Amino acid sequence: MIVKNEEELQALKEIGKIVATIRDEMIQMTRPGITTKELDEHAKILFEKFDAVSGPKGEYDFPGYTCISVNEEIAHGIPGSRVIKEGDLVNIDVSGSKNGYFADTGLSFVVGEGEEVLVKICKVAKEAFEAGLKKCRAGSKLNGIGKAVHNVAKKNGLTVIKDLTGHGVGRALHEPPSHVLNYFDPWDNELLQDGMVIAFEPFISTNSEHITQLSDGWTYVPKENSFVAQIEHTIIITKDEPIIITL
Repeated sequence: MIVKNEEELQALKEIGKIVATIRDEMIQMTRPGITTKELDEHAKILFEKFDAVSGPKGEYDFPGYTCISVNEEIAHGIPGSRVIKEGDLVNIDVSGSKNGYFADTGLSFVVGEGEEVLVKICKVAKEAFEAGLKKCRAGSKLNGIGKAVHNVAKKNGLTVIKDLTGHGVGRALHEPPSHVLNYFDPWDNELLQDGMVIAFEPFISTNSEHITQLSDGWTYVPKENSFVAQIEHTIIITKDEPIIITL
């Protein structure tokens, strides 16, 4: 989507604030003893409160209102009876729509006190996001974002997941550009446009660069033994600082 006027901008900001609020409330609730299903049920209540529609549920008939991935799971984890424990690595991914406008956000975090490596990858994911954000300017090449992300990962002795990428968003949950890579591809030289809306989501990994899907048909896990952290925001490209609508 390319934002063309103030009305579209305000509509995007509204859904961005909604999914960010749901994400943050779920994170605050995530403590030892709670199940991922209980967290997702709270999201359902909030979607109804804000008169918004869950992205995965509404667009793909996903078996949950949000995606909640724990420890070995990277993305698209199905909410269920899994009980959150102290030290778990959790990713909460919330996307939704209102009045035909979409936003997407996610965050990995450690519950309470966790292993040093888990804390590290969450910290590096944030650093990678901030580095990539500096490349998000109208007229810049799309592949500059992935180059910045991968450089931060390598500097910290880590790598990135290459099979999962960011994407365009706005009038649909997934739209052009079809990908925002987490690594540098010299052939991926599309230029970012003023007003372009993208979901930018670095995945930082301790080892594996590729994923496999579980038999449930949804959940992604690393192909090799690895921990993975992600941070995702919906942003609007401008000629100056990008606008993050899911803070």
